[in-house]
Amino acid sequence: MLILNGIFYFSSTGNSLYLSKRIKSKLGGKIIYIPNYKGNASEFEKIIVVSPIYSFGLPVHTYNFLLNVNSNSKIYVVLNYGGMAGGADVFTYDFAKENNKNILGVFKMLMPENYTLTFSTPGIYNKMILKKSLKKIDDIILKIKQNGFFIPKKVKTNEKIYFTNKSNWHLIADDFSVKKNCAKCGKCVEICPANNIVFENGEITFKDNCVSCLGCYHRCPQKAIVYKHRNKKGRYINPFINENEIGMNF
Repeated sequence: MLILNGIFYFSSTGNSLYLSKRIKSKLGGKIIYIPNYKGNASEFEKIIVVSPIYSFGLPVHTYNFLLNVNSNSKIYVVLNYGGMAGGADVFTYDFAKENNKNILGVFKMLMPENYTLTFSTPGIYNKMILKKSLKKIDDIILKIKQNGFFIPKKVKTNEKIYFTNKSNWHLIADDFSVKKNCAKCGKCVEICPANNIVFENGEITFKDNCVSCLGCYHRCPQKAIVYKHRNKKGRYINPFINENEIGMNF
């Protein structure tokens, strides 16, 4: 017997988990963290994918999940972004159709920016965005409940930029380093969705498989992970999420 709703999310700082929990509270179903899932979601009648937008497209894990998901389940995708969407909703819809997926709709919505390596958005702005997000996600949930078709309006996509950046995301790890206040707690090793961080000779080491999610950067308890040796204090975690729940199923 098929389970009605599978809510699959990718999240490094909690925005997509926050939206997934809201969807489950209204529609029911099971919330699943994409990096820990190995199936093709054929056990679900309806698949709701909740994901951030990366460089006008999809994170590696979301991209691969959509590519490998079964073609029978109804699929809706909810994308969230902090800067520019850049046609990522159209790209996602076209990508799913080209790979023979039963895509019924793609939505996009603004959320607080978490790509803050070189800048930070004001806290008051983030609060305003989060306040508005409840109405937006509830509107999206209602449309999903109606089982209709919601094809994004055609706009210019940025596929060339996306695929170029996607092929270079692993390079960002070259610019991460760890300050002396690192407690060697191992949290970064544990939470990395790409298994890109390891202990070597008693030190934190970044390998060559980074997916640029910045989870380690934002969630280090000591703020010991820095980018290009900048002593920048700003970090972001969705305030309505228990940070330790990111990466869990519900």
